[in-house]
Amino acid sequence: MNISPRRPIFSRRNESSVYRMFFWAILALGGVWLILQIQQGDIKSPFAPTPQPTRTSLSYALEGDADFSAGKLDAAITAYQEGTKVDPNNAELWAKLARIQTYSIRLLTTDAEQLARLKDALASADKAVALAPDDSTAHAIRSFVLDWNATAPAQTDEKLAADYLSEAEREALQAQRLDNTNAQAMAFYAEILIDQQKWTQAESIIQQAVNRDPSSMDAHRVYAYLLETGGQYNQAIQEYQKAIDIAPNMTFLYLQAGANYRRLGLGSLNEDTQKQLFEKSLEYFADAAKINQQLEVRDPTPYLSIAKTYSQEGEYFSAARNAQKALEYKPDSADIYGQLGIIFFKNRNYEGSIPILKCAVKGCTALEGCQARYERDCKPANGEVGVAVNALPLSPSSIDYYQVYFSVLAALGPRDPTYCPEAQSIISDIETNASNILAARPDIGKNIAVAQQECSPSALATPVVSTPLTVTSGSAVPTSTLEINLFETPIPYATP
Repeated sequence: MNISPRRPIFSRRNESSVYRMFFWAILALGGVWLILQIQQGDIKSPFAPTPQPTRTSLSYALEGDADFSAGKLDAAITAYQEGTKVDPNNAELWAKLARIQTYSIRLLTTDAEQLARLKDALASADKAVALAPDDSTAHAIRSFVLDWNATAPAQTDEKLAADYLSEAEREALQAQRLDNTNAQAMAFYAEILIDQQKWTQAESIIQQAVNRDPSSMDAHRVYAYLLETGGQYNQAIQEYQKAIDIAPNMTFLYLQAGANYRRLGLGSLNEDTQKQLFEKSLEYFADAAKINQQLEVRDPTPYLSIAKTYSQEGEYFSAARNAQKALEYKPDSADIYGQLGIIFFKNRNYEGSIPILKCAVKGCTALEGCQARYERDCKPANGEVGVAVNALPLSPSSIDYYQVYFSVLAALGPRDPTYCPEAQSIISDIETNASNILAARPDIGKNIAVAQQECSPSALATPVVSTPLTVTSGSAVPTSTLEINLFETPIPYATP
């Protein structure tokens, strides 16, 4: 009998398939191609690390906060700017950037630099408010930025300054309407009231701010500002010290406290007390310089403050050395050349002041800059660097460099035939381009008249004995010019 073979129940016999073989062949060829492409770099491996790690805006914000706390304001600005590139719609980043940009003008020495930085700060503050119109802090910081734009020494447009100040007040009030417990908003509003000379109202507001948030650096700084504006320098120093205790790496606070000590010294009638006050001033400036050294921040400001204090004491050699140290940090700064030239002038080194002041007023080449600073070529082996210097434009903060320069040239006109033509050129520049400054500074007009008299044909025809110039009755240097004191700021406000 025929019995059929049993069918496989649990497995099947292997059967070949041409389609299956074709599929595996294609897959193998594709794998080989992929490997070759990765090896050639045409395709990036999904497991390879990215060339640059992707950073979040929070990462940049934390870096900016750390840099600001450390006193590295330029580094903080860079960090926040990078953060806004990653997250351009983050209002908090824009607001913090605006605040730091504004504070950083204390580290800048020229009007142009300060105005440019304040313009950037206002753009950042505008962005913050546009992104968060209901945020109290954004409006508060914008009020702060507007106020500093209005009151900056470099701000010469009176109408624009008045508009900024009015807008700052509106922003501060809006910040308080949005959050009446915001101590920072109160502090900035008080600062605006100070600048509007509303002293009583400002004192009431700032005391509320300090009581509400004793840990606010802004509140103590503004309170100190109010006190020094009222001539209460001792109390102002105490408030600046509280701000320093909160933010120990903010060098501009040390500079401001030191300036108040110097102002006290200038007003002291006791010689020993005056010396002690000047020494305290120098200690604060030295602390600022030391912090910058530790942070590797090349900021010339503390050295300029030290130079000003030594100049007030009549220690012109020490003053000049510190101004020259500041130039090492910023060898292209026409403003620092101007300050060094004034120190030489005060030390009665009139001929030595001419090439230095020329760098400030007319600009100079790298070689001329070295000759002005060292009376010789720079020695790179000693770290001396020659850098070309662009002239300072006429402004309220540079005008004294101009008038001291033309006054010294005119006084020494009989000694060098090139001096009086140069003096006349500077005078013409002032009369043509600085009529508003002349209107506010009648002393400049008097010095111009004296200089023109010194350069008259009859004066130039008078024989001059070739001896060092001295300041005596009938000296060739005008008395009115000799009384110029760049480092004396208007009472009652004290500056570094």
